[in-house]
Amino acid sequence: MACPHVSSANLSKPGPSDLVYREDCTQCFDSIDDPAGLDVCLKCFNGGCPGDRNHAKLHSTAHGHPLVVNIRRTRKVIERDEPPLKMSKLAIAAETEADRYETKTTVKCLECGLDELDKEDPAIGPIVDSVMKANTFSQKEEVKAWEQEMTSCEHILTLQQDPPKQIESQDLGHCSKCDLKENLWLCLQCGALGCGRAQFGGVGGNSHALAHSQETGHGVAVKLGSITPEGTADVYCYTCDEERVDEELGAHLANWGILLSERQKTEKSLTEMQIEQNLRWEFSMTTEDGKELTPQFGPGLTGLKNLGNSCYLASIIQCLFDIPAFQERYGAGVGPLPDVLDPAQDLETQLRKIADGLLSGRYSKPESDITVSEHSPEVPHQKGLQPSMLKHLIGRGHAEFSTMRQQDAFELLQHVIKLITRSKHPSGLPDPTQSMRFVLEQRLQCLNCKKVRYSSNEQDSIFIDVPLEKLPAEEGEEPKYKPVTLKECLDNLTATEVVELGCTSCSSKDGFSKRTLFKTFPEVLVVNARKMAVVNWVPVKVDVPVLVDDEPFALDSYLSKGQQPDEEALPEVEAAAASNVPAFVPNAEALAMLEGMGFPRVRCEKALHATGNSDANSAMEWLFAHMEDPDIDVPVSVGGDSGCASAADPEKLAMLESMGLGGPRAVKALKETNGDVERAIEWLFSHPDDGGAVDEEEAAAPAGDKKGAGSAELPANFQLQSIVCHKGTSIHAGHYVAFIRKKLGEQTSWVLFNDEKVVKVEDVEEMKKFAYVYFFKRV
Repeated sequence: MACPHVSSANLSKPGPSDLVYREDCTQCFDSIDDPAGLDVCLKCFNGGCPGDRNHAKLHSTAHGHPLVVNIRRTRKVIERDEPPLKMSKLAIAAETEADRYETKTTVKCLECGLDELDKEDPAIGPIVDSVMKANTFSQKEEVKAWEQEMTSCEHILTLQQDPPKQIESQDLGHCSKCDLKENLWLCLQCGALGCGRAQFGGVGGNSHALAHSQETGHGVAVKLGSITPEGTADVYCYTCDEERVDEELGAHLANWGILLSERQKTEKSLTEMQIEQNLRWEFSMTTEDGKELTPQFGPGLTGLKNLGNSCYLASIIQCLFDIPAFQERYGAGVGPLPDVLDPAQDLETQLRKIADGLLSGRYSKPESDITVSEHSPEVPHQKGLQPSMLKHLIGRGHAEFSTMRQQDAFELLQHVIKLITRSKHPSGLPDPTQSMRFVLEQRLQCLNCKKVRYSSNEQDSIFIDVPLEKLPAEEGEEPKYKPVTLKECLDNLTATEVVELGCTSCSSKDGFSKRTLFKTFPEVLVVNARKMAVVNWVPVKVDVPVLVDDEPFALDSYLSKGQQPDEEALPEVEAAAASNVPAFVPNAEALAMLEGMGFPRVRCEKALHATGNSDANSAMEWLFAHMEDPDIDVPVSVGGDSGCASAADPEKLAMLESMGLGGPRAVKALKETNGDVERAIEWLFSHPDDGGAVDEEEAAAPAGDKKGAGSAELPANFQLQSIVCHKGTSIHAGHYVAFIRKKLGEQTSWVLFNDEKVVKVEDVEEMKKFAYVYFFKRV
C-alpha cells in the first residue's frame, strides 16, 4: 500500500541552521538506544519516542507531520582482553559512531500506520541521508568537550630572537642557576635555561625561569622535556602568565641549534599534569579498604552525563530536583505537557523532562556495554542522562553559561532561579522557587538620637563570609586554615556593626548601628560559603573547613523581633538618608571644577555619581558622551534609578566607590551578587559594558509576586539535606559534585552524584567541611 503523504509532504533537507534532534526525545529521555528507537520528524526534525509514551505520535497529530525516520542503535559489545590504556591526553580521542554502534533506520508514516516505507523513494531517501549525516543538537556541544582552548599571543607572534648560536647538549642538562635536571625551561629569546615553578605531583622547581623573565623582560619559554618530534611542546608566556601555542616552534628552537626531529619527550606536559591533578580531584569512589563504592539505581538516583565542563550544572540540578517543591511542580502527575512546536526550546517542557529523567527511575540502570573480566573488575555505572537541551536553554543569550567553559555553580543556581521565576507557569501551578524565598530585615539606629529604620529585602539565598585564619605550616607546605563552625559564620552575618552615615533627624555624624536578621525563614535555606581571598584583585578560592552538624539545629535566635513599641522610627522623608542606599555626596573638588567649566550642577552630580565620584576628568568624559540623554537634567536618585536599592548596603557601596567602582553599576553589581563585595568586584570587571540599568522584566514584575516569602513561625529547625562540593583553586575550574541525603530502603544515607556515577557513601564529614553550596531543609 502506497502512502499518500509522501508526495504531498514537501520535505526538504535540514539546512545549516536547522537543529536535528536524532539522539533523544525532546519531551523525555527515551533515545535511539532504546528497543523502540527514536522517531525523527522528516518535516521539522523533532525527535519523539515511539514507545509507551509515544511523544512522536503526539507531535505528528498536533502539527500534521506524519513522516518520520525511526533510528535504532545498539552498541557493539566491548570485551577487554587486556588492561585499559591510561588516560594521557586532555582531549578524548575521536571515535566514529560506526566504531561504537550498529544503527538501523526505518521510514514510517504515523498517520497511515505504515512501518516500512521505501527509503529509496527520491522524495524520502535524500532527506533521510541528510538527517543521518547532520550534526545532532548535542554534537555541537560535545566537539569541544575536555579540549583546552590555547592560542598564541602577541609576545610569541612578535618574538625577536637573539643572534643564532649552538647550545651544547651538556648545557641543556641542568638549570643555569641550580642543579635541577628536570622541569627545565628554555628562554626562546636569549637561550637561557632555568627551572620552572614547583608543580603538583612532587615536580621540583625554584622558579629560576620566571626570575629570568622578570629580570630581563623575556616572556616566552619552552619546556625542554615536553618537546616532541611532531613539534608539540609546553610553551609558556610569562608576560601573559598563560600557557600558549607557538606555531613557529621548530624555527625558534633551530635558532639555538635544537632540531625537533632529534627531540624525544621525557617529561609530562602541563596538560598531562593537569589531568593527573584532575584525577586526584576526583572525589573518592572507593571505601577505605580499596573496594569500589556500590552504585545506586532507582527513582531519584539517576546520574547526568558530563557534556564537557558541565559538572557545575549537574550538581545544581541534582540538588534542585531533590527539593519537594520542584518534584511536585515538574514531576509526575502535573498534567499534560505544553503543546509547542519546538519542545526543545521550551523551558517548561525541558524542566519536566529533566524531572521525569531524574525522578522516575526509568533511566537509572547499569550500562551494559562492557563485559566485566579480570582486567575490568569495575562495577558498572549508569550511562547518565544527557541534559543538552536544558543546558542550551539555560545558557541561551548568557555570555558565560552559553559557553563550554567551567562556571561558578552558585551563579548558575541564581540564574536558574531567575529563569524559573520569570517563566510562565501554567494555570494553577506554583513557582517552586517560592520554597527557597525568605525575607531579611535590616535595622538601622542612629547612635545619637536612637531613632530607628527597619527595611526588608526578599532573598532566595544567603552568603556567609568564612573567616580566614591560617594555621602554622612548614615551609613548602600548602597553607591550611583554622576550622570554623556554621554558627560562627551566621553570627558574623547577623552581628551588629557601625556604619558611617549622617542622621538628618538630629544632624549627628556619629553614625548608625546596623544589624540584619531573618524576618521570615524559607522551607529550603540555600547558603553559599564564600571561602575567597582576593589576591591582586583576583578572587582565589581557599579551603577552609566549615563544621556543620548532621542533626537538626535551630535558627530561632536569628529571627528579627521587628520594631518595638518603645522605638521611635525615623520620619520617612529623613529615613531615606539612612536607608540601604545613602544620600549621594559628590566629590566637592571635582564638583567645583565641573561647575567652573560651565556644566549645570545637576549634570555634574549625575556624572560624578555615574563614574564612581572619583575625579573631574572621568565625569567630564561621561558628560560629553551623555549630553543627549533624555534624563540628563533629572536629579540623581540613588535608589530610584537603579531599582535595586534594597540590595545596596551603604558601607559596601562606599567600599566600591573608594575603588573607583561606584555609581549605578556598583548598585547593580551588589544586587546581582546579593551584596557580596568580592563577587560584586568580579561582576563589575566581567560586565564592563553594563551601565547599571534595571532589567525591564524585573522592574515590571508585579508587587504581589513578592508577598508570602517564608514563614516567621517558630521553632525554625533546619537540617542539612544536600551540598555541592568543589575541588580546585578557582570556582571557574576544577570539579563539582553533589552529596544528597536519600532514603535507601529503610535507612537514610548520603549519596554522591558525580556526573553519571551515583554511589552510596559511608562518610560525608570531610566533604561537608569543604562544601561550596549548602541546602538546608526546614524540619
